[in-house]
Amino acid sequence: MSYRNLMRAAAALTVVLVLTAAAAQPVLAQSSRAGSAFANDDDAFLALREAVRRDDATTTAALADRLPNYTIGSYIDYYRLKVRLRDASPNDVRAFLTRHDRSAIGDRMRNDWLLELGRTRNWALFDEQYPQFVLNDDHQLKCYALLSATLKGQRVADDARTLLTSTVSYGDACSTLVVTLLQSGQFSVSDVWAQVRLAAEAGNTVVVRRLVLLAEAPETLVMRALDKPADVLSRGVGSGRTAHEAFIIALGRSARNNPADAANALLLAGEQLTPDERALGWAQIALQAAIKLAPDAMVYWRRAQGASLSQEGYQWQVRSALRAGDWKFVRSAIEAMPVALRGDTTWVYWYARALRIEGRTQDAQLHFQSISAIPGFYGQLALEELGQKIVLPPRAAPVTPEELAPMAQNPGFKRAIKFFEMNLRFEGYREWNWELRRMNERQHLAAAEYARQVNLLDRMVNTSDRTQVAVDFSQRFPSPYADIMRANAAPLGLDVAWVYGLIRQESRFIMNARSNVGASGLMQIMPATASFVARKIGMDSFTPSQVNDIPVNIRLGANYLRMVLADLDGSQALATAAYNAGPGRPRAWRATLPRSVEGAIFAESIPFAETRGYVKNVLSNATYYAALFDNQPQSLKSRLGWVAPKGFVASELP
Repeated sequence: MSYRNLMRAAAALTVVLVLTAAAAQPVLAQSSRAGSAFANDDDAFLALREAVRRDDATTTAALADRLPNYTIGSYIDYYRLKVRLRDASPNDVRAFLTRHDRSAIGDRMRNDWLLELGRTRNWALFDEQYPQFVLNDDHQLKCYALLSATLKGQRVADDARTLLTSTVSYGDACSTLVVTLLQSGQFSVSDVWAQVRLAAEAGNTVVVRRLVLLAEAPETLVMRALDKPADVLSRGVGSGRTAHEAFIIALGRSARNNPADAANALLLAGEQLTPDERALGWAQIALQAAIKLAPDAMVYWRRAQGASLSQEGYQWQVRSALRAGDWKFVRSAIEAMPVALRGDTTWVYWYARALRIEGRTQDAQLHFQSISAIPGFYGQLALEELGQKIVLPPRAAPVTPEELAPMAQNPGFKRAIKFFEMNLRFEGYREWNWELRRMNERQHLAAAEYARQVNLLDRMVNTSDRTQVAVDFSQRFPSPYADIMRANAAPLGLDVAWVYGLIRQESRFIMNARSNVGASGLMQIMPATASFVARKIGMDSFTPSQVNDIPVNIRLGANYLRMVLADLDGSQALATAAYNAGPGRPRAWRATLPRSVEGAIFAESIPFAETRGYVKNVLSNATYYAALFDNQPQSLKSRLGWVAPKGFVASELP
């Protein structure tokens, strides 16, 4: 690539996309007028937070002046600086970091400042501050750190390839990193095309547009492959690298609608591609066929052997093989995964299963043992493969008053509780979790017990979940409102452990929980579902405002759960999926099965990532709850059962 074209591409990559903000109500700018606009300081604080979100410096200053003695003064300090961070001097920021050293809000400010330092290419300050960023959870900053190292002549290509496995958080930092790696000779054009394919697979057209310039490719051809793949496929492969890459991208996009049509296009034009390009084409088709649970997915995966896959590709290759019962392919596909992915408990478990089926019993046992002590779905299944059932570990010694007292005085916890009272859960979680970083296991148990006392059951669960040696499952798996639960579940014949397992996953016992799609309450019931169930069970006086009332929420949720269970032949695996994704989808998913499969295979091959995790977590939870309630060994495998193929039948359930 010529230097001129490279610079032109780099300039294009750093263009900031400006999103048009929605029209907002005018906020009073003068301090005296702002003071009369709010009933209390909390309302003014919420308005201040919103002004910062809108980057409104004038209103921010006025509202901050109104709150000189606010309960959470560090956040007033933070908002004052954040809104003018681009113009602030390093001394201003350093002074803030000194005042709020070792605090959650101090680390948040360092995160913000590092992003600004990366944007302005102030590498001296960036390199000084980046090692002090405690959480180190910002993808953009990781790209900026590699960019800084590249500019100093360090070899970071392998680290960059490991980092750039998703284009979701790509942004300016990662785009510029790719530019610089290409310019320095650490990345080849093939690396750039690999990133383009990854972005196309994710449907990230913004990143595709940014990157095609680096490959000196006509943007119109590649974008046509994304937007009108049938047109590109109908014209054939064409000549040159860009045409071939566009054809491969079009295969993947076309397969989203019809994998068979994409496969036919590749068969017709395949001889014009190199063997490596054909494998990439089949991989594009195979992934979409696998996600659609198409019966030919395994045919396409076999043709794709040797292709470089995305993280999703590696995993769906195994899921397809599990559904097909091809254990040899399961083993080889897991062995082909990147090391970090292969070490996930999911794939350790299935790899061990494949080894055992091949007769490598001792190797399989070692793999099962390596994850059997890890709480959760695959740890429980591994334990059963070792011939054991799920029992609760011995309960840690109760928290003493002396251990509990410091938790009530913890400033971070006090800030968290204040945020929870204002329903600012993001800020509350940040403050609470920051304090946990500095605690040992006994202190985690004490913090969890304190959360129980102040009725923050979700914090109790999440905090107690962190311990590995000293454990208390009464904290991890609470069962509040037991009388209401029994009164509603018992007449319906529902497994109470299963209902609690679902609530733990749905809302973590946050009474006023509300999802981003409008589901409400402990059992996260959608408004339409609530009205439907209320009519079915004769709650003539039901109004939508009642959905967060605990007895009403549990009654509606339990009845709906009983409906979907009956609708899906009594399978908890199918009914749990239905509760999350609607009853029509699990019916459609089971209809694609080539034969009866274990419930664990059905759960692992659910196409929706959210529902896949949901089913595994709910049934794992339910197994622990059953052990807690019955004080008897339990079997997750029995709870999962088997899922048999059955014709799709429409359901009246929403």
